[in-house]
Amino acid sequence: MEKALLVGVNLNNTATFKQSMEELAALAEACNMEVAAVVEQTLPSVNKALYIGTGKVMEVKEKAEETEAEVIVFDNALSPSQLHNLQKELGRPVLDRTTLILEIFSTRAKTREAKLQVESAKLQYMLPRLVGLHEALSRQGGGSGLSNKGAGEKKLELDRRKIEHRLSELGKELEEVSRERETQRKRRFRTGEFQVALVGYTNAGKSTIMNQMVDLYVQNEEKKVLEKDMLFATLETTVRKIVGQDKRSFLLSDTVGFISNLPHNLIKAFRSTLEEVKNADLLLQVVDFSDPHYKEHMTVTEETLKELEAYHIPMMIVYNKADLKEDLEFPLPKIKENAIYMSAKNKGHIEALVRNIFDFSKRGYVDCEMLIPFSEGQVVSYLQRQAIIKELTYENEGTRLLLSLSQADFGRYRKFCVLEKM
Repeated sequence: MEKALLVGVNLNNTATFKQSMEELAALAEACNMEVAAVVEQTLPSVNKALYIGTGKVMEVKEKAEETEAEVIVFDNALSPSQLHNLQKELGRPVLDRTTLILEIFSTRAKTREAKLQVESAKLQYMLPRLVGLHEALSRQGGGSGLSNKGAGEKKLELDRRKIEHRLSELGKELEEVSRERETQRKRRFRTGEFQVALVGYTNAGKSTIMNQMVDLYVQNEEKKVLEKDMLFATLETTVRKIVGQDKRSFLLSDTVGFISNLPHNLIKAFRSTLEEVKNADLLLQVVDFSDPHYKEHMTVTEETLKELEAYHIPMMIVYNKADLKEDLEFPLPKIKENAIYMSAKNKGHIEALVRNIFDFSKRGYVDCEMLIPFSEGQVVSYLQRQAIIKELTYENEGTRLLLSLSQADFGRYRKFCVLEKM
């Protein structure tokens, strides 16, 4: 396991600095690193050349030698020149928070789409840093105006061209994958299924909720998703159909978790995957209620949803891990307006959550009575699968159904309606 020394700069005594450093340690752990030591500095503004002060650079170097740290990880985003200068001064590889997150995503990506998206984000992040190094080498030639280039400079320019070419290829491949995903999405939309998306801060329990629902309502081990107590355990969007006892159903999507200072190019790269969020009828914002910083996590989630243009979608707050909260003043599960306090590990709480989802989805349902000719038997078969049949009788003119069905299906088969009960 690689040893890492963590470095953080607290600019103007930021209130969330301690939380951010704790998160950096968790990110390092998720990247299979052992935290050897932590160095912190409070500054009114950053050092343009080195981010931290020159004296602090020497402290970091000494601490790295003392602890035998192989890599230095900064909590802050470093510019190309700062990255270059720090590596030169410290004599060790230097990563910033963004690079660390990209590394985690790189090792966790499993599907073709996720791998393409991560590679695209990494190359987009690398490109300006190569340019920065190229400019640094150019300045070393002095002010003579000589146009000859050193071997290192030529290599960087070659690398830059290779990266630009690969980014162009990735863009085309991602467009193709995005079209395939859009086709699947349209197919699901045509069924009129109610769509629910799990969103929230990384490691809040989204995958646990998905797996518990699969256990209770799908009962197929192969349909489960990776569930692990670590940041970014899930990178791919997974969709599962959850069918209740009364045949009513919804599609549940598990999505990649959000995090503070999530690199913009990662949000951009994962935009097609996160389109599932934009197409949902209901968002379940899963919150780790036992985390002392849960309110800040909710703010990050809401800001990310705004960036995805999905903040207008109706939302239910799932205060997960509420059983771990000290001095809880009410029994669980507790439903309060558009929120539920619960534990994803408790099957009774999951059942309460599912009932709540169905209650919400009912708002988009229509109660009516239909008379369907015997020649339209396929319509009766479809409605028996997709709608809630309260009564079915056979008459001379056809099959009479008293049922509750989605707005989409009601619009599709309205011509058979003999009595509508809104």
